[in-house]
Amino acid sequence: MPIYDAPTKDMQFVLHDMLKVSEQDIPGYEDLDREFTDAILGEAGKIAMEVMAPLNIIGDEQGCKLENGVVRTPDGFKEAFEQVREGGWMGLDADPEYGGQGLPYLVQTAVGEMFSSANMAFNMYQGLTHGACAAIHVHGSDQQKQTYLPNMISGQWGGTMNLTEPQCGTDLGLIRTKAEPQDNGTYKISGQKIWISAGEHDMVDNVVHLVLAKIPGGPEGVKGISLFIVPKFLVKDDGSLGERNALSCGGLEKKMGIHGNATCVMNYDGATGYLIGEMHKGMRAMFTMMNEARLGVALQGYAQGAVAYQNALGFAQDRLQGRDATGVQAPEKPADPIIVHPDVRRNLMDQKSFVEGARAFTFWGASLIDQGHRSEDVDAEAMVSLLTPVLKGFLTDKGFETTVLAQQTLGGSGFTREWGLEQFVRDARITMIYEGTNGIQSLDLVGRKLAQNGGRTVMTFFEMVKAFIKENEGNEALKKDFLDPLKAASKDLQTAGMYFMQNGMKNPNNALAGSYDFMHLFGQTCMGLMWARMGKAAMEALEGGASDREFYDTKLATGRYYMARQLPVTATHLARIQSGAEPVMALDAANF
Repeated sequence: MPIYDAPTKDMQFVLHDMLKVSEQDIPGYEDLDREFTDAILGEAGKIAMEVMAPLNIIGDEQGCKLENGVVRTPDGFKEAFEQVREGGWMGLDADPEYGGQGLPYLVQTAVGEMFSSANMAFNMYQGLTHGACAAIHVHGSDQQKQTYLPNMISGQWGGTMNLTEPQCGTDLGLIRTKAEPQDNGTYKISGQKIWISAGEHDMVDNVVHLVLAKIPGGPEGVKGISLFIVPKFLVKDDGSLGERNALSCGGLEKKMGIHGNATCVMNYDGATGYLIGEMHKGMRAMFTMMNEARLGVALQGYAQGAVAYQNALGFAQDRLQGRDATGVQAPEKPADPIIVHPDVRRNLMDQKSFVEGARAFTFWGASLIDQGHRSEDVDAEAMVSLLTPVLKGFLTDKGFETTVLAQQTLGGSGFTREWGLEQFVRDARITMIYEGTNGIQSLDLVGRKLAQNGGRTVMTFFEMVKAFIKENEGNEALKKDFLDPLKAASKDLQTAGMYFMQNGMKNPNNALAGSYDFMHLFGQTCMGLMWARMGKAAMEALEGGASDREFYDTKLATGRYYMARQLPVTATHLARIQSGAEPVMALDAANF
């Protein structure tokens, strides 16, 4: 039976030692002192450990069942969902006008990590609702907000996003779902959507679907797409539920992982829909939801790595196998625990250094979102836009890799269901695929995001790294172990960007063939920046007489490992990028 231990102490380090949240000039952050965040994280950690985690295996083994048009969730899910709902956890950062608590998105992110590590499939139900609320809050009319948000934020109703159809995924311009205008201002929605997470289930009274569809006579392609609110049950003027809408779940996907989440085929047969936002501007509204979802998926990726690492560590500390090559460590036992062996240490350090760096990277990204939204800082919003494909693509690739490393730590035991590691591997795999495959993320980064604002945002990132290095270069210990490796990685990233500028215009494939490596190069550089910042924070804590010296010494040792063993891979990514398109495109399609 796998375990989960909420990493609240490490989260507090990132929030207060590295980010210094209560000192930031962001509205609402002045309330985020250590006592306040400790109380929230402590309670969320209890729910994650005591309520959600025990249901993770149950959800995986039982899955969801479609019975007479109703999706039955696994045993215990409804009761757990009710506990989460009663605790107000679904509206942590939601607008108080509609029943939310109005806390910063950063707090929601920290809680979301624990919930996702404990039970990713379960947490997806409220995660999809959170994203749908964001889209309605930004793009909906006042009446739509009043009609839907209070019940969605409270958890009485759920929410989904409906994009994909059988004939198209990424290329949404090919969708066929139609929206026929009606005399009363509504639309009749007809079509089929697939892979709709939480599309139908028994834990809420209503499901509010956000559906992409085309109004006849509109522009071709994505320019003709509109977004519609299509509730499972129509809502009466007094807010009560009316008749069932003309939509249904036509089936459940049989998946590799996240069995506890209902992944539905949704059929719309002239269902009543309500236009949200402007006609033919549906992609703009949907991207509000998709960008939040991509950040949520980035979190899922490293969160699965985090729980997998915890279980790998526990196994390595207990499993007896062989003797330490430098001398017996447990003479009273028939063998030493495998954690004494250097290769097992390497494996565990790869996991630990990634998870802790990824947590800092994600929390920093969440703080930029707060800075953009709460301070109306357009530069912060631009930075988030640039970093979103990096966060989603890099953290899910490496998060999945981390679950595999954790599974490897257990050897044969990791391949069995009894220990739970294989479920973490299966569940993490989807994060590299949904909300835009990671290949698409890399194309978005290189093809669109690098050039945004005339390249000013990426230059701002480089200046941020340069300024941090210059500000701290007088600290010799930080310089040698953290700043010098960070400078080398940043130089590799800038050189790769210059290669694209010099060669991409001549042949776009030179940029596209290197886009995936560039995404990872960018991700590694961000992780280097995070570890440099955490290294500085740990040194300052030690210099200030911190009582828990072991915690900060461990943080420094972990950071040094990442900078010495992981960050140098930026040179490899640069070499691949500079090889251009020729090695990638050399074969004719028929010769593969």
